[in-house]
Amino acid sequence: MGEIRNGRLSLGLAPEVGGSVASFRRDQVDLMRPLSDADRAARKVVGAAMFPMAPYANRIAGNAFTFEGEAYRFLPNNSPEKFNVHGTAWHLPWREQILAADEALLTLEHLPADGPYRYAATQRFQLDSDTLTVTTMIENRGQRRMPFGFGQHPWFIRDPDVLVQFDAKALWIEGWDNTASERIATPPEFSFATRRLPEARRNNCYGLWDRRVDIAWPSRGVALHIAADPVFKHLMFYADPAQPTFCIEPQTNATCAFNLPPEDGYDLGIIVLEPGASVSGAIRFVTRSV
Repeated sequence: MGEIRNGRLSLGLAPEVGGSVASFRRDQVDLMRPLSDADRAARKVVGAAMFPMAPYANRIAGNAFTFEGEAYRFLPNNSPEKFNVHGTAWHLPWREQILAADEALLTLEHLPADGPYRYAATQRFQLDSDTLTVTTMIENRGQRRMPFGFGQHPWFIRDPDVLVQFDAKALWIEGWDNTASERIATPPEFSFATRRLPEARRNNCYGLWDRRVDIAWPSRGVALHIAADPVFKHLMFYADPAQPTFCIEPQTNATCAFNLPPEDGYDLGIIVLEPGASVSGAIRFVTRSV
């Protein structure tokens, strides 16, 4: 198990489990839900502390989209869900390179003989005394222009006293089939001025956010500030009171973006890459004691 350290922080990696993070700790206190030994042995990616989403984030509605006159179809990849979700990178083993005591690089080349996407990707993890920086890069290795997206999918521990804060002006209403049905201005009951987690299940994509999130676990004595680069135009929030975790996922594209009609004045976060072109972005997880 690869691990890097710097001062108070430690980061465990599980490259064979979809290029995922196994643990992220400050003074041995978990800041994300750690990957269990059983889930690691079973390569259960949804048990990881965090995993990458690429070559797109979240769902492909109807398991198909059309781009520049070409129809692309996908298979469900997260049973029992009926839709393809989060791309392919989280289902593939990555290669790990420890660059220094406090820095690591995970790499992936996915060059299938068929299928819509051929791409390469990297994740660079860097620790300083208080901050984890995760820089994700994706490169189009195919022969056609294609729409891309990417993001990171952390799982946080749902303590009874956990507090969450972020500011987002837009919200997609979740449809009956878990896809995005309509974009609206964020209503007060869905806003996150510092508050506890909702008592009802939520699974919503936010847009027009300031790319900052604050999470505090008072009973654990730790807090986390998330700062994302401008390329991460959307934020996915998932919480279910029946589950011991919740998710806050910075991502480039809106959920189901490749299926949504263009909107005047609104950027769905779709990144069109020419063959050989690449895009990257960093997310910083800044820790502190409370």
